[in-house]
Amino acid sequence: MARTREFSCDRPDTGDTHVSTRPVLLVAGVIAATATLLAGCAGSANTSAADAGPPQSGGTLRYGLSGAPTCSDPAQAGTNQTIYVTRQVVDSLTDQNPETGEVEPWLAESWEVGADAKSFTFQLKDGVTFSDGTPLDATAVKDNFDAITGALGAAKAPLAASYLTGYQGATVVDPLTVRIDFSAPNAQFLQASSTPQLGIQSTATSAQSAESRCLGTNIGSGPFTYADYQQDRSVILAKRTGYNWGSAVFGHEGEAYLDRIEFTIVPESGVRTGSLSSDQLDAVSDALPQDAPQIEATGGRILTASNPGVPFGIQPNVTRGALQDPAVRTALVPAINRQELVDTVLGPDFRTATSTLASATPGYVELADVTYDPEKAKSLLDAAGWVPGGGGIREKDGQRLSFKVMYSAVFAGNQAILELTQQQLRAVGVDLQLELVSNSEATARQGTKDYDSTYYNSTRADGDILRTSFAVDGRNLNARGPIPDLDASLTDQLSTTDVAARNEILATAQQQVLDNGLWIPTIELSQAVGAASTLQDLKFEASARLQFFDTWLSGQ
Repeated sequence: MARTREFSCDRPDTGDTHVSTRPVLLVAGVIAATATLLAGCAGSANTSAADAGPPQSGGTLRYGLSGAPTCSDPAQAGTNQTIYVTRQVVDSLTDQNPETGEVEPWLAESWEVGADAKSFTFQLKDGVTFSDGTPLDATAVKDNFDAITGALGAAKAPLAASYLTGYQGATVVDPLTVRIDFSAPNAQFLQASSTPQLGIQSTATSAQSAESRCLGTNIGSGPFTYADYQQDRSVILAKRTGYNWGSAVFGHEGEAYLDRIEFTIVPESGVRTGSLSSDQLDAVSDALPQDAPQIEATGGRILTASNPGVPFGIQPNVTRGALQDPAVRTALVPAINRQELVDTVLGPDFRTATSTLASATPGYVELADVTYDPEKAKSLLDAAGWVPGGGGIREKDGQRLSFKVMYSAVFAGNQAILELTQQQLRAVGVDLQLELVSNSEATARQGTKDYDSTYYNSTRADGDILRTSFAVDGRNLNARGPIPDLDASLTDQLSTTDVAARNEILATAQQQVLDNGLWIPTIELSQAVGAASTLQDLKFEASARLQFFDTWLSGQ
């Protein structure tokens, strides 16, 4: 076992909560890789007003989601609006510091990583209980991971299952020690253990079917519990009484400050803004630039954090129509004016995509080819035999250069961004047809590869997201066959815990994804949350999702 870094998880004593002083064992390379380029990019947002005074306990936070959560199960969560809810009911083995990128203690007070990165042993905190009163122990951890790789699988829990690729099983060493073994090196797993998708739930929940786990009966050890879950309507969370095993990243110890969080679904941006300004809501998702004046006029503000991971982009099905031609896929990249997308639709809190990773992601490198150059796009298409035809749309051998992009409204700006992209592509002779579908239809059709292309982003504060997004043996939404050089890069980055070596491999993989036309980047996602003046200490965690543990309401 490797023991290469040690620090104490002591925090300031703010009450009667016991603070463990056991050493925490880390693999330096893994942690350093996570920290690179994360600090200062997607950090926590301290929203306290200067004159708000000390934190106050109590009160109900009223939050307006821009879309309905897809499921109450953290393991099956994929959209930001879903994760905003599910993150609050489960703790994870570890947490990731949004300021430094380091992995820090949560349910596990220490851990050891095998020298080959194939085994991970976690020492659990003593005294943690699930909300039904049962103790959290090594068996519960094992049951969680067994269920994700078994009953749920990649079809129901694609992100969680991808983090456990090569999972051979979990061994209960003793009641508070569990070892996770993989068939091959899996350096990304330590960071993955901090994600909500691998949050730990009770064995009673793990034993349920995938469908039953979506009904709001999930039993976690987190600072909040489900009080009511109405699919497509509302969610109410209640404070967990007696909670005192929070993450080392949290700003205080003991229980959460808020008594309740009431989530309602408000799809219309104008309605969300109006509800916030009129004191019907305390915070809202997806506050757009045009909403800012109204929000600020009543003393509110917009809080932002850049998402790490894969930026928004078009992922082509390389087996369908014109997108089978690599030259077409390559030409789409310089045909898109990303700065115009940001300036016209999103505003200054958003960034253009400059790579196949977002700039807040560990291991990110800027790619020179992700540059607006319409003449280059035209030249590439000319050379490939796509000539201007009727209505200015190019043709080749009787086939129009036309394809559909499937998308859903998981982000309020998606339609406007794609409509402007449609205009930009038409200027070089490409007919992009927009296909708006529901979240459930998008998921189903992604599973069967029934689309010309699909538009989305994926958030994670680790460069391994390239593997989960583009590996031939993963989701493979490109429906591609083997690409030996790329496949080797995606696998090799799992084998090294040295920061420089891993980042070098990730840099190569980013270029290879682009060179093979597997991703057409557009913009980087930022979380933009509208907040009332009374809302204090609403924080973004390392992957730019909301954490409500430290949040409180002033002026009660």
